[in-house]
Amino acid sequence: MALTPQNNDAFFREVDDELRRDQLTSFGMRYGRIVLIAAALALAALGGFLYWQHHRAQQAGLDSEALSGALADLGQGKAGPAKAKLDQLAQSPRDVYRASARLTAAAAAAERNDIKAAVAQFAAVAADGDVPAPFRDLALIRQTALEFDTLPPAQVIARLTPLAVAGNPWFGSAGEMVAVSHLKLNQPKLAAPIFAAIARDETAPETLRSRSARIAAVLGIDTVVQRPAAGKE
Repeated sequence: MALTPQNNDAFFREVDDELRRDQLTSFGMRYGRIVLIAAALALAALGGFLYWQHHRAQQAGLDSEALSGALADLGQGKAGPAKAKLDQLAQSPRDVYRASARLTAAAAAAERNDIKAAVAQFAAVAADGDVPAPFRDLALIRQTALEFDTLPPAQVIARLTPLAVAGNPWFGSAGEMVAVSHLKLNQPKLAAPIFAAIARDETAPETLRSRSARIAAVLGIDTVVQRPAAGKE
């Protein structure tokens, strides 16, 4: 029996629907488990990432509170509680807080004249390659300043010369120690230009510039900047 055009269309639609059902069933049988596993893994990864972000922010907040608490304790003369907080924070996996704790502990030790403990804390920060460079440089400057009278001049020069460069944020402090070390080694020709550069460095503290200018003058370098008279070029 022949099919009418209407029955023809209905038949093809039914066949088409059955084909789709077969394809979906076949796909589900073949790949259903893989899709479910992939979806589960994606959800687990997303959940883990969100938890990691939350945990990281939470832990950073705890570190910040601990550092603030330690500083408050130090301000109130509570050395014991402050040391406990700082010792714990010095083990933090977060570089900035770890360095801040050690720098604070070192400064506190230097304040109570415990030079050995202060030097050890500064040295730990200076040697920590994961800590940002400004923290390491500051620690190295402070460590060397505390050890300056006992270190061989050549060791001071080797340690601080990379920082004793005009334009470096620590040029004034590092440059002065390097220049004085050159004088200790009877090398005034190497010391004089450094003192002169410090004297001309407008970013350096005024007392340091004035002291450097006087020493440079004694060593034969005039650091006074000659300015043109008014009305003259």
